[in-house]
Amino acid sequence: MKPGDFIVARQRLEAKRRHAGEKLTSAQDAGRLVKDGDHVAVGGCLFSRTPMLLVRELLRQQRRGLTLSRNLMCFEGELLMVAGAVDQIVTSWQGIGLPWGLSRVLREHVESGRVRMEEWSHLGLGLRYRAGAMGVPFLPTLTMLGSDLMDVGGSRPIACPFTGETVNAVPALFPDVAILHVHRADRHGNCQIDGYTHMDADIARAASTVLVTAEEIVDEEEFRHHPDRTAIPGFVVDAVVHAPLGAMPGECYGLYETDFEHFDRYVAAINDKGMDGVREYLDRWVYGPATHQEWLNLFDPATVERQRRFGRELTNPEVAGV
Repeated sequence: MKPGDFIVARQRLEAKRRHAGEKLTSAQDAGRLVKDGDHVAVGGCLFSRTPMLLVRELLRQQRRGLTLSRNLMCFEGELLMVAGAVDQIVTSWQGIGLPWGLSRVLREHVESGRVRMEEWSHLGLGLRYRAGAMGVPFLPTLTMLGSDLMDVGGSRPIACPFTGETVNAVPALFPDVAILHVHRADRHGNCQIDGYTHMDADIARAASTVLVTAEEIVDEEEFRHHPDRTAIPGFVVDAVVHAPLGAMPGECYGLYETDFEHFDRYVAAINDKGMDGVREYLDRWVYGPATHQEWLNLFDPATVERQRRFGRELTNPEVAGV
């Protein structure tokens, strides 16, 4: 959706059917709600709470022509690019993390013209989601003023009506689909997120269709007892999928830590074989396992237990031996 189409976007959101019924479904059925050409916004940040089950499902269902947006893009963007699913990336940075540097996959696809990259500042992209969640056409900010990013994605300098000073009008972003991973959800789609929520709440409210995977499905009484902890209300959610360890090989705060050795091997394969290294990863980790459990079985159980222990150490001093 182009900047300025916020009236159309609001009408689309207002027309959305909002119900409190059962939202639990399979990853396959949730993935079918994503159409070729959709703008898909990814929740979490970098290797934190990446909704890998839904990413794999989009790959397995061979979606095409997608626009992918995320505050900090990780290797999910690389997988989708190499598979030919993505035409455009909207982000402030892409790479697995600082130890591995900027994405070689992104550079090859953008420089060859196969994928278009639209770069924003981290704050600028967050404000785009926030404006979409609010249903307003733009939000004013000082970010990106004076930089080349002003010419990339439709920002416009305007005069502040109160001071006359120049501010940047960042256009609202209304994704077609949001894919998110959370700590727990109930069958009605209410979601809780432990720790930093990143931009997930705004993404969920800005998107027309919201797909969620959850580490745990809990009874709705959990949400009635702690209503202040509901990060994403069920009425904006369209589908919920049970996905324990659903963010592996990344992290889910307090539950498990990132498997950095997994990413070491992935990057080493790219350095050795280029895009063929990514294709081999896709064959083994995406197209090979037929179910979520088969995918989990590819991880060494000792490694999973170690990552769980590391995750618990962040929130439980007894585990850490403190």
